[in-house]
Amino acid sequence: MNSAHRDSFIRDRLPPPELQPEFRFDLPELLYPDRLNAAVELIDRHDPASLALLNDQGAWTYGDMRDLSDRIARLLVEEEKLAPGNRVLLRGPNNSMLFASWLGVLKAGGIVVATMPMLRGGEVATILERAQVSHAVVDSRCLADYEAGAAQAGTVRSLLAYDGDAGTGPLERRLREVASGFRPIDTARDDVALVAFTSGTTGTPKGCVHYHRDVLASCDSFARHVLKPRPGERWACSAPIAFTFGLGMLLTFPWRFGGTAVTIETPGPKPLLDAVARHGITTLATAPTAYKAMLPLLADQDVSTLRTCVSAGEHLPASTWHAWRDATGLRIVDGIGATEMMHVFISAAGDDIRPGATGKAVPGYVATVLDEADRPMASGTGRLAIKGPTGCRYFDDDRQRDYVVEGWNVTGDTYRKDEDGYFWYLARSDDMIVSAGYNIAAPEVENALYAHPAVQECAVVGFPCEERGQKVKAFVVPAPGHAPGEPLVAELQAHVKTAIAPYKYPRVIEFVDALPKTATGKLQRFALKGKTHEDRHA
Repeated sequence: MNSAHRDSFIRDRLPPPELQPEFRFDLPELLYPDRLNAAVELIDRHDPASLALLNDQGAWTYGDMRDLSDRIARLLVEEEKLAPGNRVLLRGPNNSMLFASWLGVLKAGGIVVATMPMLRGGEVATILERAQVSHAVVDSRCLADYEAGAAQAGTVRSLLAYDGDAGTGPLERRLREVASGFRPIDTARDDVALVAFTSGTTGTPKGCVHYHRDVLASCDSFARHVLKPRPGERWACSAPIAFTFGLGMLLTFPWRFGGTAVTIETPGPKPLLDAVARHGITTLATAPTAYKAMLPLLADQDVSTLRTCVSAGEHLPASTWHAWRDATGLRIVDGIGATEMMHVFISAAGDDIRPGATGKAVPGYVATVLDEADRPMASGTGRLAIKGPTGCRYFDDDRQRDYVVEGWNVTGDTYRKDEDGYFWYLARSDDMIVSAGYNIAAPEVENALYAHPAVQECAVVGFPCEERGQKVKAFVVPAPGHAPGEPLVAELQAHVKTAIAPYKYPRVIEFVDALPKTATGKLQRFALKGKTHEDRHA
């Protein structure tokens, strides 16, 4: 491959070929040309007069987004001295400026490193340091935690700040002086397009590397064959584009197929439903807990424009599927994806749906379950394993050996595969807590709790919760001089919310005299999980 990247920092730290998964390109639409820039394919190939993005602030055509992203790319290259292969942090809620910046970075040959707006300064610093980020494009509303992280990391030499979609920020003022048009960098299909960070069970972020071809592959597999999109459809998703689920459902999928992205900055089930009626949304994507929360609100809402509803991020209970179908007439398309895999690889739509099952392998992918000896089984229960056009490439991370087994991507989920090829979710195979669609690493929450003087020892586990899938529960041994009780619970919860992203805080805290340990002093986490199981049925 003749890479266009002059900065090879990420490429030089990819796992060796023998530790990477087996990649398959079984569909003709997955055979991309050697030279490929995903941003050009997504935005520059369409009718410039067609509507590309819509929100409460305004509307942008494909021509508008092409011009805006071109000028951002020109500014990055000519004035901010971005070299192909440099990493660029993107930080902000979903809106047209964030999306145009995503396109502009790829056109400039940069590598996108998007972060969730709710991350705190220390978490931002870790990502900046890990990826050696040199440039940042940040919504002014997200500057405080960014600046704290940037000061700690010391890697960023260029900051461009913008004011949402108001058009009043310093970046917008500079762009008015930038000439239109930009010749996109001639990237290779296997040049790195983005690094998506996900937290592993140790809490240390893992950087998942995806190429330009990978960005399009999720469009041309799951979206094309399962969702069957039509030009002009309007897409909405509750997830930020820092989640690859949100990136697909709100940016790459609509624009691959000539649709319109509808961005919504106000979180919550009611704002989501309000936007469906206000903007005529046809494709809606969110977590199972959100669908359940929207059910009692449907009587007062007009959702007649909806054609497709997609769920991912956690297991979709059959009860939620049936309740939504009964209320709307729409069958939710369930799916499982992973940041390591870019997007959804098991799903089903229409008459192929079996409520309670995640679905079958998406066209372009093959899926199986592995037995205890890592052998694929025709059916039965085991660890879920996937091969396809996308796959796990952690950069500079020994955990690559855990995720890739004999060429298979092993997601950390335990599934049952039936004789018809349908996959039924059973549980997470590791200690990752999946709550309301968010992956939460127990040790990261424990580290935040340990920073409080009232905590002598602690352990965090997930326990079953009908509303959120799992809840975060902390077992805490109080330090001498600190009394257990509700005031301390509230104090510890508030402390965690300020130390790490608020969604990770323990929703239940139980004070104990001691934690269960082995003779060598190792925490017996399974004993605590058994305790949460007993609590649930008490």
